[in-house]
Amino acid sequence: MRSKFLLLTGVLMLAFTGCGTEGDSSSDANSGNVVDDSAESESTVEDGSADAESEGADDSADAESEDAEGEDSSDAESESTEGEGSEDAKSEGVMTYDEYMAAALDSEVVIETYVQAKQAWWEDKATVYTQDKDGGYFLYNLTCSEEDYAKLTPGTKIKVTGYKTEWSGEVEVAEGGTFEIMDGSYIAEAEDVTSLLGTDDLIKHQNKFVSFKGMTVEAAGQDDDGNDVAFLYKYDGSGQDGDDLYFNVSLDGQTYTFTVESYLCDNTTDVYAAVKALNVGDKIDMEGFLYWYEGVNPHITSVTAAN
Repeated sequence: MRSKFLLLTGVLMLAFTGCGTEGDSSSDANSGNVVDDSAESESTVEDGSADAESEGADDSADAESEDAEGEDSSDAESESTEGEGSEDAKSEGVMTYDEYMAAALDSEVVIETYVQAKQAWWEDKATVYTQDKDGGYFLYNLTCSEEDYAKLTPGTKIKVTGYKTEWSGEVEVAEGGTFEIMDGSYIAEAEDVTSLLGTDDLIKHQNKFVSFKGMTVEAAGQDDDGNDVAFLYKYDGSGQDGDDLYFNVSLDGQTYTFTVESYLCDNTTDVYAAVKALNVGDKIDMEGFLYWYEGVNPHITSVTAAN
């Protein structure tokens, strides 16, 4: 990846985020005591009438209380629904995902999006994978202090201003973009795009968090003895443990190259170990970010045996 060419040996790198991996009760009024003495019958009638009025008043109060509770519940449900519906509402002057994609290259863009994972930070620059409910955004070398970088945890909502560019097919917000942290949180579920491999529709999901199911591991190259191997350190096999891992997987006769980006998932992560343990012919499921480099080149964050 291009960041490998840009970073100099010895530059402090921070690499990250986890690759691996909530009936109303009412009391009836007591009836007045009935006195057998006929001389007191009038008093009894009056007492009974008073009790009836009291009971009616209590029932009316209970009904009003139930109505009020119902209104409160309705209001609460309404607020909850509004909260869910407005979670991804855009602020004034902020582009929707469609508007962002329609914007010309090298034009200024303003987006609101949510951190999904962080790739790297160095010298006040951060590279971040983000997404809203409509699409993904790759933020390359965003202007960011180390202190603010620590705040960019998965789900964090940010407003980003920068310039839209393209590099070898990858659409991104270019180096030098700025951001501010906002209220709100969203973590995307992996979208299965297996059936879109080899189609023109796949690129419409670029930079999203996605999954691939039931793919077959193919040879990535050969070792010094001429034996097929399932992965390479760096794209040409010239690397060593800790570098990016490249591996090939196939579906319906077509083979694709996937990557474990070592700044995103280093050699201490589960996915790095899982790829190193692959054998040619294994059937696997994967998750990761739909990165693009001269064609589809997903940055994989999870590899498991296919069901």
